[in-house]
Amino acid sequence: MLKPKTGYSTEQKAQVLAGYQERMSLRGAQRVFHVWRQTIMKWLIHYVEQLPQLPETLLSAQVDDVLEFDEAWSFVERRDNQHWLWTVLCRRTRQIIAFAIGDHSEATCRQLWEAVPLAYRVCHSYSDFWRAYAAVLPPETHQSVGKETGQTAHQERWYCTLRQRLARYVRETLSFSKKDAHHHLVTRWFITEYNMRIYASLTI
Repeated sequence: MLKPKTGYSTEQKAQVLAGYQERMSLRGAQRVFHVWRQTIMKWLIHYVEQLPQLPETLLSAQVDDVLEFDEAWSFVERRDNQHWLWTVLCRRTRQIIAFAIGDHSEATCRQLWEAVPLAYRVCHSYSDFWRAYAAVLPPETHQSVGKETGQTAHQERWYCTLRQRLARYVRETLSFSKKDAHHHLVTRWFITEYNMRIYASLTI
């Protein structure tokens, strides 16, 4: 795809971004589409800015909903610069209702809990035994459990989907984010579009 004299069309930009989303690196997209990688990133930033905020992508909460909490390790620029992705999945809808990126501490867990919409905060929830959950989540609705119970299996399965689509979250990988802003941007892009697909499929 060489640059046309009149500029790139919306369809051409979408094609490049779709290629990048399918685990293609920026340099790989540049080689395949012949579009400078800085240009691709500008398109992506503009595209993500137009996406709805996460709460706008969610189906309405129900009183018997169950939430699953979990977190996944990643890094930016170098392996000792750890960035943990914390997420909350609604078991009924399979949507990610909140996420936070930070360290593996109670502070980031609290940031995650504060991102959970109020309508979902009364739901029962499960997580593993990481101490931050017990310190932050309300004991009257939350329970820490082992993986053998299957109570966090849907959230763990979601992380498999994430790793299939975003190579930067694969545990042993040569793909990684170079900047914090790009790491957050691509993560929000994936989660928002993931939720939107579910919303569309369940409201037809």
